[in-house]
Amino acid sequence: MKRLILLAAVAFMLGGCRYDADVVSENLSVAADSFEITRRIVFYNGITGEYMLTIEGLCSLGNNDSAGRLSVTCKTGPTEYKKNFLGLSDNVTYFVEQVDASPASPYRYRVVFKPLSVVPDIDIQK
Repeated sequence: MKRLILLAAVAFMLGGCRYDADVVSENLSVAADSFEITRRIVFYNGITGEYMLTIEGLCSLGNNDSAGRLSVTCKTGPTEYKKNFLGLSDNVTYFVEQVDASPASPYRYRVVFKPLSVVPDIDIQK
């Protein structure tokens, strides 16, 4: 039992030893995924040197996209969203710019709990 408590204490201490920049980065990512941060996403053709597409707004990048594919979901109104799917190749890349500064704490992790997401909204199709 003592070993288990000691192991848990060591794991807690090691898990809590993160740099301030890591905590702030995670908090900014949570804010962006909550549509609180304005971003500019630019798709760039490395051969021609031209911008192919620019998306700007309260946008979240796909977290579970497959290789060579990127999804961008943007909030366009209080309850309206648009989702774009974009293909990437060896000569097409993208970069994301955070347009405005946003407050974030290096001392506290931000956790967003949405109880309504636990209860599904069920649509019945014929």
